[in-house]
Amino acid sequence: MRFIPFVMIPLALAATTAFPASPAWAITNGSPDLTAHPQVGAVIGDKPNDDGTWSYCTGTLISPTVFLTAAHCAEKGQKTARVSFSSRYRHGDKIYTGRYVIDSRYKDKSDLHDMAVVVFDTAVPGIKPARLPTEGLLDRLEAANALKITRFTPVGYGAMVSTKASAKGKHVSARGKHKVRLTYTDTRHQASISFEDLTRRWLKLSLSSKGDGSTCFGDSGGPNFLGGPTSDLLVATTISGDDDACRMTNYDYRLDTPQARSFLKKFVTLP
Repeated sequence: MRFIPFVMIPLALAATTAFPASPAWAITNGSPDLTAHPQVGAVIGDKPNDDGTWSYCTGTLISPTVFLTAAHCAEKGQKTARVSFSSRYRHGDKIYTGRYVIDSRYKDKSDLHDMAVVVFDTAVPGIKPARLPTEGLLDRLEAANALKITRFTPVGYGAMVSTKASAKGKHVSARGKHKVRLTYTDTRHQASISFEDLTRRWLKLSLSSKGDGSTCFGDSGGPNFLGGPTSDLLVATTISGDDDACRMTNYDYRLDTPQARSFLKKFVTLP
């Protein structure tokens, strides 16, 4: 099963959309990540999806034994999760299974505290974890007027998306005004995206140049790195967007806030 995230609009609380056949929130207008971010992994289902793929969410290794993802990726009562760090997952690739822990403040049908970790019994070998931000980093960058010219790099295993009017086939989802073609390959992709706005909890990123990419269905819980295509400074996690075609504003949960840090510090040493 893949999961649908919360779709948010400015100045309003998020609302869920019942759409059982839909997948979770992926990279559009991006490129294969290959070995640029080995610490980014896919959350793997116990059985394949209808199209034969296996991943349903994304996350990031933030310590040798802790993998950060989104709370809304879990099924009710889920206690464990399976993670692969293969850049293109194939059934039989190495899987790490760990304890799935959701932020206790997270409530279903709410966008707040949408964080979870997978805690492994032993360290994941050979992968350097991502770096986490210092408290208030994004606020300091905004005060210095630096965010307007800063690029961010989202990474994830979600769908490749097209909105051709003639799209046909089992991956087509007609939602709102868009007819969206979703193609899943269990492949880690990255893109580059521009800054739009910063709130107390959210980093808003959007396509402001022709070369920008975006997140979409399948990237929930995945990282948004501060900087270029090889950056490992994880400042926000992908939660949602404000259009079903995955080509507008992305809403990403900040990791430099006291609220986020109060959850993270239970599992990792923070800078």
